[in-house]
Amino acid sequence: MPAPVDAPEHLPQPSVAEMDLPTVMDALSDPIRLAILHRYLVDAAGGVRSCGWVGIDRPKSTLTHHFRVLREAGLLEQHQEGLTRSSRVRFDEVQQRFPGLLDLVFAWEVPAALMRADLREGLREDRSEDVTA
Repeated sequence: MPAPVDAPEHLPQPSVAEMDLPTVMDALSDPIRLAILHRYLVDAAGGVRSCGWVGIDRPKSTLTHHFRVLREAGLLEQHQEGLTRSSRVRFDEVQQRFPGLLDLVFAWEVPAALMRADLREGLREDRSEDVTA
């Protein structure tokens, strides 16, 4: 039975068994993709967010490419609903296949230059609190 017309479309992604380390490491070798994954891990709390939410200061076409690379590596799951594309980290699947990898991404410090100006202030405040604590 076909999915209802208003159901979100699942975009293709590898199964857990199809995820391979070279592809995942290649996806994470770019600081923009690393920053996207980090933002989802830190601020999305495992939830689904629209791709525009990520706050990386790059053109939409560039971000679309980076989201696709992350999805094709198996790190993100994406759904298309109308004009909105939403993503979430495949946390359990990635942890099962590559234990500890997402912990390293979570601990990484995103360079402020990658973030939109309105989000940079929050990064500065968070970092100054860490220094004074």
